[in-house]
Amino acid sequence: MTYPPLNTLKPVAEDIWLIDGPAIRFLGLPFSTRATVVRLSDGGLWVHSPTELTDALRAEIDALGPVRHLIAPNWLHYVWVAPWQAAYPDALSWAAPGVVARAAKKGVTLRFDRDLGDEAPSEWDGQIAQMIVRGPAHSEAVFFHGPSRTLILTDLIENFETDRMAWWQRPIVWVAGIADPDGKMPIDMAMSFSFHRRYLQGRIQQMIDWAPERVILSHGRWYERDGVKELERAFRRVLPRDAGEINPKSLEARIRRIEAQRGRPK
Repeated sequence: MTYPPLNTLKPVAEDIWLIDGPAIRFLGLPFSTRATVVRLSDGGLWVHSPTELTDALRAEIDALGPVRHLIAPNWLHYVWVAPWQAAYPDALSWAAPGVVARAAKKGVTLRFDRDLGDEAPSEWDGQIAQMIVRGPAHSEAVFFHGPSRTLILTDLIENFETDRMAWWQRPIVWVAGIADPDGKMPIDMAMSFSFHRRYLQGRIQQMIDWAPERVILSHGRWYERDGVKELERAFRRVLPRDAGEINPKSLEARIRRIEAQRGRPK
């Protein structure tokens, strides 16, 4: 399941493009891949979840400007960071929580220069807002490009078009709750937040408060319009405020302990 043409820049709005890459297999399913490229006010490029880097794509990238930042937004999206680092050795590589531990566990050696947190660093502050959504099983850096009103997610919403998939793969996507046109947070990820709904509600509300016009997803069809409505639809089972209060700092401390344990050799 892919979105041709592959490995080429596709304009989204002024100073923001996406790249549809080849599919990768995960849990027996073909996952389409998608990178997002933002040109910052200094002319440098910010690349979210890098996909396969071909010679033709590199030529297109170089025509836009110098690559300054490579973003690994969660513990699953770091596979193609290394080729981009080799091509652009002066770029800073940024890692979300869990990325370094996951790569080490898989025997992958990667250089990361900075950690991603809840506040945008000076390099893109005022242009791209960000926060970390921390969960017991999944943590992800979420970004909002203000000038184009574009929210950039990775796996918090997946939206697979089943007509692009083999017949036997479709029931898996339906059960997981990630089939277009009603793509949502995967069911296993959603269940991991069962005892932390108030915390998750706050993070989702921040996404809504940013008032995005569009929402870019890494897997499946992304939302070119009505971003707020799509967020309210996708997270409708989480948004009702009927969960008990939780201390976000307590949850984040617990998650950091889990991430540290994952990174320990067995």
